[in-house]
Amino acid sequence: MALDYSLYLVTDSTPAVLGKKKIEDVVQAAVDGGATIVQYREKHGETADMIKTAESLCAICQKTNTPLIINDRVDIALATKAQGVHLGQTDMKITVARQILGPEAIIGATVSSIDEAVTAIEAGADYLGIGTVYATATKDDTKTILGPTGVRDILQGISNLESKKVPTIAIGGINAKNVQRIMFKSQAESKRLDGVAVVSAIVAADDAKAAAQELRELVNKSPDFFKEQANQIKEVDDLLGRVNAVIREVGLKKPLCHNMTNLVVQNFAANVALAIGSSPIMANNGDEAPELAALGGSLVINMGSVTPEAIMNYERAAQAYNSCGRPVLFDPVGAGATKLRRGAVRRMMANCYFEVLKGNENEIRVLLGDVSTQQKGVDSSASTSSDLDKATLARDLAARERCVVVLTGEVDYLSDGTRTYAIKNGHEYLGRITGTGCTLGTTIAACLAAHREDKLLATLSAMLMFEIASERASIRLDVKGPGTFVPAFIDELYEVAQLAKKSDGGWSMWLASAKVEEIELGKADDIKRISEKAGK
Repeated sequence: MALDYSLYLVTDSTPAVLGKKKIEDVVQAAVDGGATIVQYREKHGETADMIKTAESLCAICQKTNTPLIINDRVDIALATKAQGVHLGQTDMKITVARQILGPEAIIGATVSSIDEAVTAIEAGADYLGIGTVYATATKDDTKTILGPTGVRDILQGISNLESKKVPTIAIGGINAKNVQRIMFKSQAESKRLDGVAVVSAIVAADDAKAAAQELRELVNKSPDFFKEQANQIKEVDDLLGRVNAVIREVGLKKPLCHNMTNLVVQNFAANVALAIGSSPIMANNGDEAPELAALGGSLVINMGSVTPEAIMNYERAAQAYNSCGRPVLFDPVGAGATKLRRGAVRRMMANCYFEVLKGNENEIRVLLGDVSTQQKGVDSSASTSSDLDKATLARDLAARERCVVVLTGEVDYLSDGTRTYAIKNGHEYLGRITGTGCTLGTTIAACLAAHREDKLLATLSAMLMFEIASERASIRLDVKGPGTFVPAFIDELYEVAQLAKKSDGGWSMWLASAKVEEIELGKADDIKRISEKAGK
């Protein structure tokens, strides 16, 4: 009979975690609350005491047919009625444990790399515990922190094995706040986690039953921050035909656009938001985010400052918007410039979900995990990448993160992992003034908040509004250079928004200058250009 690995409890009897509670009472409450498997873990106990405790836990688990697994100690499993053991990389070999315990025993293995996972499967492991996912105080021998991306890499690495049906669970720092993110963000193309292992989230809880109930529900529930978007349109003509409707929605709904950005950009970002019909707020304190997220808007995080306090605030705010199912855009400014920034990006990507990731080529490479990328600052260095390289970068990151990616540059690339486009609008003045990248994020976020049916369409609409407005501003007689460009640009953003409003959601002439090219990316070594529109 197939086992349910969805909520795997690992006990911890240390006073710092268990407190004054009895481990038997915690396990009973957890099983009553929905824990599907229990692992008895005791690193420093006497054998006789461990056997006594294991027998008590067996009696509790047998009442609900919940398997009891013993951590490390094959002898304890033999001496009791436990269903199996869980083995670490430095414990007894799986093949030896199988010889001792027999074919019916459940034997699990801790793995933290593809090689370890493959080895464990080939040795006959019944399930894999993949970790450590997040830093934790309950294990002091963690070789590395995998994060959701590392878990996904392992799942992808074993997905082609004949034995790929071996169940997998993630372990390490998992709790009610992050369990849905690890289940969602670790999902590989053809394999996903079967559950999670938790320690402190249940053992240290005041009410272990309630904690188990909440975790079980969250594991089996689709996350609020992600909704499948089926039947999206793909043809460029069809997308352009809906752009005005999206922009018009912004003006009608006037969604809140919450910006977490640096002081230099805040005034510009607020003016851009107002010009397109959104309602801006500049708030860098993450403690405000839960109330703001409840207002139905969107969040823009421009990672200017990377102080510990700033990262904590970004993370709190993004998680608050995730909890409300509201869109978050992340711009990892200067992600490859320093070790500190690369670390901040890893933390944000591991702990939050973003509907849109926006960055220049170097920043997108860092998001994909390219540790060799080095930036001098926030600007993008001269690229030697081909069109194929850039389009593929955007597509691959979007597919991995199940979001929309905007790779900015002389030509912008937009992808949701399935549909990929090149956008050739914009003007050089945008690169001559401070904050245009941040305010493009503001514009995208406003459209995301107003139009929830198709994230890519919302993003494309914002990009065209922003970049075509820059082109219109650049040819005005009152514009002499970057200094006079800014107010003209804001005027033109406002004008485009008004034209969209007057169009009643249909076509209007400002879209005639849209330069959007659909790109089909397959296994071929070149880009097949499906269609290119320079307007109608």
